[in-house]
Amino acid sequence: MSVKKIKRISYIQRCKAHGEHKGKKITMLTCYDHTFAKLINRTDIDMVLIGDSLGSVILGYDDTTKVRMRDMVYHTRAVAPAITRACVCVDMPFMSYSSTPQALRNAKRLMQAGAHAVKLEGGEQVCEQVKAIVDVGVPVLGHLGFTPQSVHALGGFVIQGKTEEVQTKILQDALALQAAGAFAIILELMPSALAATITSELRIPTIGIGAGAHCDGQVLVLYDMLGCDADFSPKFLKKYARLSDTILGAINAFNAEVRSGVYPDDAHSYD
Repeated sequence: MSVKKIKRISYIQRCKAHGEHKGKKITMLTCYDHTFAKLINRTDIDMVLIGDSLGSVILGYDDTTKVRMRDMVYHTRAVAPAITRACVCVDMPFMSYSSTPQALRNAKRLMQAGAHAVKLEGGEQVCEQVKAIVDVGVPVLGHLGFTPQSVHALGGFVIQGKTEEVQTKILQDALALQAAGAFAIILELMPSALAATITSELRIPTIGIGAGAHCDGQVLVLYDMLGCDADFSPKFLKKYARLSDTILGAINAFNAEVRSGVYPDDAHSYD
């Protein structure tokens, strides 16, 4: 049985740049816990993102601004030990990289918890922090378009890049992140034509979510693509399963069998 190589940053970049993996689409899933991480590790997924979206998916917050560094460290320690093949990237949460010294301290915490790379939201305004983190040997994933930590400043969960002015700014930000040393950039909630332009202009890969088919890869939240929340159905989301129905059915069956005395039966009891 051959041993699968761990996919590190060089592999992700080769999917776009050169070599045997050139042109291979990058796959990324967001994961927050050990059990799901073990399942992902049995697949050929390229990257696992421990996203601050856990604030909404796991903790029940209405946005990601309430997520703290200790939340990210906790979930990184839960996910990272199970991932032995994919590249593990972790979000730096809201206000955890406002200054360069703070960014370096918090990137260190996430790397020591098990991350292979960290992700920052924003463009030119965070390039100083990105360069400083990269300079100490920590890979950085950028994030442009709709940036959830700026949800209040952006006026809600809305598509970005509808005007020529904003499109120009996003492209400038992407080029700035590349120059600062980011190894790839997530493009979220933007017109597919804009994402295609950015992808063609950059040497580093782009990973889309709600940004069309022309990015170098795609990312979805695992819980979303599994259909765990029947009420969450944005246009970009394809549900590859409908686990909410399966889970509800199993819970109701357990409830009914316990109440009726069917469970536990002899097969599920000890002599």
